Amino acid sequence: MADSATSSLLVILLLVSPLLCICSSQGSSTTFRVILTHIDADLDLSPLQVIKRSIQRGKQRHRKFLDGLELMSTQASSDVRTRVVGGDGEFRMSLSIGTPPVPFLAIMDTGSDLIWTQCQPCKTCFKQPTPIFDPAESSSFANVSCSSPVCKKWADSKCGRSCEYSNSYGDGTSTEGFLATETFNFGGSDNESSVPDIGFGCGVNNEGPGLNHGAGIVGLGRGPLSLVSQIHTRQFSYCLTSIGGTNGSSSLFLGSAPSSVQVSNASTTPLLENPVLPTFYYISLVGISVGRNRLPIPPSWFQLTSDGTGGLIVDSGTTITLLTEDAYDVLKRAFLEQTKLALSDSSDHSGLDLCFNLPHGKHAKQIAVPELTFHFTGLDLALPPENYMIVDENLGMACLAIAPAGGFSTLGNIQQQNMLVIHNLEQKTMSFIPTDCAKL
Repeated sequence: MADSATSSLLVILLLVSPLLCICSSQGSSTTFRVILTHIDADLDLSPLQVIKRSIQRGKQRHRKFLDGLELMSTQASSDVRTRVVGGDGEFRMSLSIGTPPVPFLAIMDTGSDLIWTQCQPCKTCFKQPTPIFDPAESSSFANVSCSSPVCKKWADSKCGRSCEYSNSYGDGTSTEGFLATETFNFGGSDNESSVPDIGFGCGVNNEGPGLNHGAGIVGLGRGPLSLVSQIHTRQFSYCLTSIGGTNGSSSLFLGSAPSSVQVSNASTTPLLENPVLPTFYYISLVGISVGRNRLPIPPSWFQLTSDGTGGLIVDSGTTITLLTEDAYDVLKRAFLEQTKLALSDSSDHSGLDLCFNLPHGKHAKQIAVPELTFHFTGLDLALPPENYMIVDENLGMACLAIAPAGGFSTLGNIQQQNMLVIHNLEQKTMSFIPTDCAKL
């Protein structure tokens, strides 16, 4: 995209809301707020069409994780380490890099750690909506030496004239280049905050079929090179608006939760650690209720095992919730028994497994569906219907936004919408607080 078009895009975003603010919240803490946009937000799509596009991305992401687990199990006795990452996320974040700052529109990914963008001189680079970063034009750019902590934290790095890296993602995106440090700039010229010496990958050989008009990825995982680890924040949170909604923007808060949300009495569930997949945010799912009935699902079906399989990941980059096949079958039967709607034979239009016909002349808010509650250790998450039923009145369908998957389960972002999801990295807990995200 031309520079003038890029400038226009940033001006529009700034007029809607600051891309990032330094907000005083919780009394004395400082918080960075980054505005998030869904990767399909600029397309004229219905919620069901957005879901259908997202399902394939989610399946690729899940498959990549499973492939990585299998490789790790075969390499357990060797020194080889296979990196398992997501990459094909669902939300973009706007920031800039360097001095003077160059716009950087990146995919937010809670399923990976590395921060990277394309850099000049490119050997192979994909088209991106913002200018490709040129290190020679930045006064704050610094190469990373082989002996530096940043290089040592990237286990797969090689060293020649510089600390080299390579990474691949579940959607086919890959990046190769060298590690460096740079100043990352958040916000516009009237409200800019700069964080120096952030380690990142300068990609000079890249392929990006799944980046969805981004210029790289910002990893928010639990590894040492993720953004949350490098800025040493004690917690971060995000609040995602409804899919297909037109009012307000989703937000990422790096630091304390916004003061407008009451978090002191929020229920929490422990964050679990998977030594095989240390990047991901696991929590313990112990049961599911449909209506008033606790489903006959043994907690062991969701248990994180010693070989790294099983468990449940909370992921911003997967749209629908994925449950292991046995658990999904029980859930599906319960919805079939309790949903007083005719079963649809038009699931091909949605990509989802369980769809119902809307009664003629009925609006989405007039249909009755059973309640859905996820039971976590210490926390019961009762979902509003719009967080698990996707309704398309034009197609006359209502579909359950949950699907079967192998290996492990994932709590998708549609189940998290209009909730402040707090990752407390210091206390190793997670909270879900119902919130009108468009009003934050």
